[in-house]
This record gives sequence, structure tokens and C-alpha cells, in this order.
Amino acid sequence: MISEIILKILSIVLLLAVGIILILGIGTLFKGGEASKKYSNKLMQLRVLLQFIAIIALVGFAYFFKN
Repeated sequence: MISEIILKILSIVLLLAVGIILILGIGTLFKGGEASKKYSNKLMQLRVLLQFIAIIALVGFAYFFKN
């Protein structure tokens, strides 16, 4: 019961983190200029890393807690 709630919250937090980083990265890309050169690539790399973590976590949750 408690573990299901924690897993749902963790899944939502991971997916929201990916979405926020994606929006920040796209915003920085469209902003252009020095900020784009400095942060756009780093934000997209962070997004890919967070996506990897989220996918591994969600697949792990599905595998270990299937009913």
C-alpha cells in the first residue's frame, strides 16, 4: 500500500523533472545568444540522463511490482 504510493509519487516526480528540463532547454535554445551557447547543450544532456533514469525506474517498477 505505502510502497505503491511512494512509487507513484517517485514516477510522477521523475516525469515532471524530465518535462521541466525539456522546457528549460527548448526555451534556452529559442532565446539564442550567449545563454544558448552556454546552457542549451548541458540542459539537453541533463534531459537525456533524466529520461534514462526515469525509463529504468519505470521498467523496474513494472517488473518488480506486477500483479
